[in-house]
Amino acid sequence: MGLTIHYSLRAKASTKPVAAKALLEELREAALDLPVAEVSEVREFTPKDFENDTRDYPDKEWSWALCQAGTYVDIGGGRSVDVNPESGFMLRVWPGEGCEEANFGLFRYPKSVVSNGTGYAVKQPGWSWSSFCKTQYANEKGNENFLRCHLSVIRLLDVCKKIGILKSANDEGLYWDKRDVPALVKEIGEWDSMIAAFGGALKDATGGNIVAPIFSYANFENLEAKGTLTKSMQEVVGLIKDTMKKKADQKPS
Repeated sequence: MGLTIHYSLRAKASTKPVAAKALLEELREAALDLPVAEVSEVREFTPKDFENDTRDYPDKEWSWALCQAGTYVDIGGGRSVDVNPESGFMLRVWPGEGCEEANFGLFRYPKSVVSNGTGYAVKQPGWSWSSFCKTQYANEKGNENFLRCHLSVIRLLDVCKKIGILKSANDEGLYWDKRDVPALVKEIGEWDSMIAAFGGALKDATGGNIVAPIFSYANFENLEAKGTLTKSMQEVVGLIKDTMKKKADQKPS
């Protein structure tokens, strides 16, 4: 949970592998000019890289990126089938402390997948990528750190748009559409307060049996006092309280 930037990339099916890699190389050059903590090389991946659980990938620094490379197909009844890419390229950018990696890829996926003898269309044409980067907790180190991280990701999406591979972008901080820094600072402050209030309520409901990044904020108590819960948050807290009470009532006296 936390303020996140969601985005998807797309390149034409007719794009040659060398050209797909070149597009990400161009993005990498732009990333190197930004005030970010780390920029990887553009790396090629093949089906062999997805044979095992990507969380156990030998190069641990790529584990999360490889997890994001997978997609799924909804087969109805609340069920889905995981789909791994056939091949592709990826760039990892770590904006800074407290921020998630911003991963950018162009992968080719199979046209269909079979589950229990039934085929399902994957619907990932051409070279595709869908990902997200949570910038919320960069704000623990202050607005300057948060802005550096958040705006760097937005700048990279601007480059993706310029070179023609951006399919969509959704910024929960609203900066992608507004380009208003003061409004973004106000938005992240409201998110901090809301998450602190929710975290505090969950902590009380569970008797302290919860861990969350927001608890490490030096001003957590102040944020918690200012925050308000949404209706859905209130429902979650109420459900947990009811569950905890039932468990307590079931214990032998």
